[in-house]
This record gives sequence, C-alpha cells and structure tokens, in this order.
Amino acid sequence: MEAPQMKPKSFWQKPEGVTGLIFMVGVLGALGFVIATFGTAIMSMITTTIGLVVALAVLGAIVFMALDPRMRNLIFYAYKSVMRAITGMFVQIDPIGILKTYVEELQNNLRKMNKQISQLRAQMHKLKELIVNNEREISSNLKLAGKAKETNKRNVMILKSRRAGRLKDSNMRLEELYKKMEVLYRVLTKMYENSQILAEDIKDQVTVKEQERKAIHASHGAMKSAMSVINGDPDQRAMFDMAMENITEDVANKVGEMERFMEMSANFMDSVDLQNGVFEEEGMQMLEQWEKESTSLLLGEEKSQLLLQAQSDNDVLDLDAPVPERARQSGNKNQYDSFFD
Repeated sequence: MEAPQMKPKSFWQKPEGVTGLIFMVGVLGALGFVIATFGTAIMSMITTTIGLVVALAVLGAIVFMALDPRMRNLIFYAYKSVMRAITGMFVQIDPIGILKTYVEELQNNLRKMNKQISQLRAQMHKLKELIVNNEREISSNLKLAGKAKETNKRNVMILKSRRAGRLKDSNMRLEELYKKMEVLYRVLTKMYENSQILAEDIKDQVTVKEQERKAIHASHGAMKSAMSVINGDPDQRAMFDMAMENITEDVANKVGEMERFMEMSANFMDSVDLQNGVFEEEGMQMLEQWEKESTSLLLGEEKSQLLLQAQSDNDVLDLDAPVPERARQSGNKNQYDSFFD
C-alpha cells in the first residue's frame, strides 16, 4: 500500500502549537499590562541618554530578526523546541509512544471485532433458517390453497393464499436484511484481516524506527539542527519526526474508521429482532450511507469489490469458514516504509 498524500500539519495545528499560541497571548498580555502600569516610567527612562541607547538597541535587534530570514528561522526553531518540550511534560506527543498506544488499542479492537463477527455469523445463520422455513411454509400454504380451490373451499383458499402472500412479503424484507448483513460480515472480516497486518506493520515500525530515531537524534543534536535551519538545509531529525507524525496521523484515522464501523455494526445488529422478523430502518440507512461513502482507509479499493461480492448471486458467502488470521507475507513491504522515501 502506497503512502497517502498527506498534507503536513503546521506548527500551530499541533498540540505544541496550541501551547505556543497560549504562551504568546500570555506574553502579549503581560507586555500590555506592564506598558499600561509603568508606561509613564518607561517613557521617562527612554528620554534619558542610556534609555534611548537601550531602546534603539532593542528596536535594532527586532528589525534585524524581522528582516533576516536565517535569524527568523533560528528564533522560530528555538521557540518551537521550547514549546514542544513544555507540551511534552503534560501531553504524549512522541510519535513512537503514540504508536505503541495504538498497537494496544488495535489489539483490543481486534478481540472485540472477532467477537462481533461471531455474533453476526450466528444471527445470519438464524436469519437464513427463518427464510428457508418461510419458503417451506409458503409452498405448503400454496398447495393447500390449490387443493381448497379444487374442492370449492373458497374461505380456506383465501386464507391460505393470503398467508402465503404475507410470508412472501416478509421473506423479501428478510432477504434484503440478509444482503445487508452479508455486506456487514464481508466488511468486518476484511477489516479484521487488514487490521491484523496494520498492527504488525506498526509493531515493526516502532521496533526499527525507535532505534533509528535514537541514532539520528544522537548524530543530529540541537545545535546541528539549528545550524541546518540557519543554512536553509534540510533538518534530518525534523524530517524523520515529520514522517513519524504522518504515520501516527494515518494510523489514528484508520483506528478511528475501524471503531466507527464497529459501533455502527453493533447498533445495526442491536436493531434487528429476528424472532419477530423486523429491524429498524435507521440501522439500515446508516449502513447504506456507509456504502455510498467514497473511500475507506482500511479497505482501500477492496471496498467496492466487497460490495459487488455481496450483491452477486454467484459469489456465495461461506458462513462456516473460520475468521481469517492474516500476517504480512514474507518479503512484502511494510506499508509505512514509503513514508521515509
């Protein structure tokens, strides 16, 4: 799977950016308070020779930093580093640490999904049995109606014909429900497969990149990174961290999609009353809305194929097949390797 074209987040969109914004507002507020409170004293000091020299020196430094791009980059780099360090004291912003958390979350979700697949399979078996029994009863009622017609038993004929008609209408709705359940089953099993590989890929990235990150940070210290920023050269440490952040964001989106679909599936199954052969339209509409959505991060191009398989009469779903346990094929590339190209 190729790396998706992800737009990098700006500094201000990250948690440390929020800290930086709050810090900046605080500094401006404190500066405004000082000017308002001690404005007269400051103006008196500026009128002196020493005060004027200091004021001009500060103004000159500000103008220099504003006009010189290398100095601007250096100041902003230092500012970002400080805000990141402060934010890291309260919030987990280390991509490696975040990915380790996602691995645990994925493992928990896989266990829940496996259980959900088993419950859905049991419901589908019951639904199929109900449809088959209805078909038998339809056939039986039609035969009785035919015999009643031959013997001029009009009341019996009408009764059995109407009974067969009601069962036929019921089976049409149950067949529609079964098709939706089949979509659900196929998607859940495919998500289960892909999520197993996703968890394995994340584990590999954490193992490999944790050591690689230590090496890069050791060989590209803060001073070397600052010099790279001043000279306008790519900062390898920053580029590596950006790639790791992109992986974290991609995994977050996929885990979020997985959890949303599991929640929707649970709501759909809870709305089905097989004993009375009814289901809530809202659950059906939610599934249909998902089918119409254009993309799926976890399924990719497989989504449209799964929907076609569910609608095909030739591709019969084997409910007795075990839930697949998948691992990445040996020699296959980790889906996140391309993030570092």
